[in-house]
Amino acid sequence: MSAVAVTAAEARIGLRANLRHIGALVRRNALQIKADPQSMIDALLMPIVFTLLFVYVFGGSVGAFMGGGRDAYVNYVIPGLMAMMGLNVAMAVGTGMNEDFRKGVMDRFRTMPIARSSVLIAKIVVEMGRMLVATAILLGIGFLVGLEIKTSVLELLAAVGLSMLFGASLMWIFILLGIAMKTAQAVQGIAMLVLMPLQFGSSIFTPTASMPGWLETFTEYNPLSNLADAARNLINGGPVAGPVWMTLGWAAAITVVTAPLAVARFRKKS
Repeated sequence: MSAVAVTAAEARIGLRANLRHIGALVRRNALQIKADPQSMIDALLMPIVFTLLFVYVFGGSVGAFMGGGRDAYVNYVIPGLMAMMGLNVAMAVGTGMNEDFRKGVMDRFRTMPIARSSVLIAKIVVEMGRMLVATAILLGIGFLVGLEIKTSVLELLAAVGLSMLFGASLMWIFILLGIAMKTAQAVQGIAMLVLMPLQFGSSIFTPTASMPGWLETFTEYNPLSNLADAARNLINGGPVAGPVWMTLGWAAAITVVTAPLAVARFRKKS
């Protein structure tokens, strides 16, 4: 089938058919994970490693700086790590998308009369499932090392939902990178150059009060700081309106800008 014919067929696809295609592709991607359980290793082990590393390596000193010891640091860093889960899963989406193109998986879709967006949305849905697993493990380990929910279960679920929503918006960025870059290694390299300053120039791991003025200003506008502060206040108590609305604004802006670009680039490339 020619590219013109595929584009014309895609234009006639209705909402119900589009949802059916997304469902079928979600099932396909989920079956791939079932056939290759090793693809879940990062989602299963990363929360454990990061929690134990930061709590027991930095928890004593940073907790003392905060005036509450390691226990206080647990309630500080676990909500911050929730923000980081989305980053790491999103990066895996980009490398996975690049690998799919390299292996010719996407060639199968270009002859099918399906909306190109359904391929990408199905990918995000499955990766959000991986992110949910990683977040659940993070919270489980957090409870084992002393995490306390000082508000309510509903606010904890709101923190999880906010992290998932923001993580989904980041996935569009990395899907775009995965399509645009030539190799998975290039995607990882660009991702690390962006992610390292965003992660460590934020309030995820430590309070920002001791940072230099210019860096503290950067953290105030860093979307990861907004997400970490929102999750932290939802779990520990505190003002949530400001950081929550900032996080939602960032998520909406990222999605509105990058999702159409990713779909257009995917349509052009496939």
